[in-house]
Amino acid sequence: MTGWPEGVRCTLMRGGTSKGAYFLAGDLPAEPAARDELLLRIMGSPDPSQIDGLGGAHPLTSKVAVVSASPDSEAHVDYLFLQVGVGQGEVTDRQNCGNLLAGVGPFAVERGLVAPGDPQTSVRIRMLNTGDLAVATFPTPGGRVAVTGDAEISGVPGTAAPVVIEFPQSGSPLLPTGNALDLVAGTVVTCVDNGMPTVLIPAASLGVTGHESPGELEENAALVGRLREIRREAGRLMGLGDVEHATVPKLSLLAPPRDGGAVTTRTFIPDRCHTSIGVLGAASVAAGLRVAGGVGEGIARLPSAGDRLRIEHPTGFLDIETQVARGPDGALTASRTAVVRTARKIFDGMVFPRPAALASHS
Repeated sequence: MTGWPEGVRCTLMRGGTSKGAYFLAGDLPAEPAARDELLLRIMGSPDPSQIDGLGGAHPLTSKVAVVSASPDSEAHVDYLFLQVGVGQGEVTDRQNCGNLLAGVGPFAVERGLVAPGDPQTSVRIRMLNTGDLAVATFPTPGGRVAVTGDAEISGVPGTAAPVVIEFPQSGSPLLPTGNALDLVAGTVVTCVDNGMPTVLIPAASLGVTGHESPGELEENAALVGRLREIRREAGRLMGLGDVEHATVPKLSLLAPPRDGGAVTTRTFIPDRCHTSIGVLGAASVAAGLRVAGGVGEGIARLPSAGDRLRIEHPTGFLDIETQVARGPDGALTASRTAVVRTARKIFDGMVFPRPAALASHS
């Protein structure tokens, strides 16, 4: 083979505390297997260093957003999130990503899928992974996406324009098992799903404080082994089937807050401890803390008034506004969820995937 392979237009963006490649759906193969094979070559997988692609050798920087105009009258655009394996040659759509979601609205405006307003624009987004809707509102003074602003989020240096993401009330039950408490692999947990299937676990029940660094927790072989057992069993209980090779459910260890928040978290995806916490993971934690009789009781310190909960994580905090209520059938649902994120375009241009002949011999 001579010359460069055919390029694909791509926008690399930081969304929240993640980084990923954003594509228009029409620029990728329509057939999922062909699309995924191309994305593996673009991101540099399955090489653990991803040295020959866009990936950053970590699940948080090996993500893809595929965006298109939506045929759904309730939405402006459709957003498909794909997690690209770092050391594995696999691409999965079994979870959503609230961090990359922060960049979907600005991306849709800049690529001409949505006409901007002035001084702000609201983009209704259908998240194809789950079928849920979200509304992202961000400043567009003069009809241009704002680059700068005073919004600050933990885990990201500096400030940027705010992206306010609101999630309409979900029709799905907040407690997938129907219980506030479940005994899973010998450990009492609360299984919740407010946009991200998540298992809440008291850190102390696993012999750790929950204030350790991510590195310390990842090096704890006994802990990692216990977490794998909990994930497998909880996945079945939550209706997710065999999750051995999936990235959901997330596992969030809960510990008392140290810096004025509601709770301290350490979240695993699946064996790597997140250096912060994902938006939808935090939304599930926040809603789960409001479940009477859940594992958060006696650990979390909920505010006496208001919807906002501050979720502490290894590099700071994330503020989530949540309300829970009982539906007509008596099941708990998240009646409101909102969060402020930021996003930034890093580059826009042609990405040249690793040639298929080379990828097959890696």
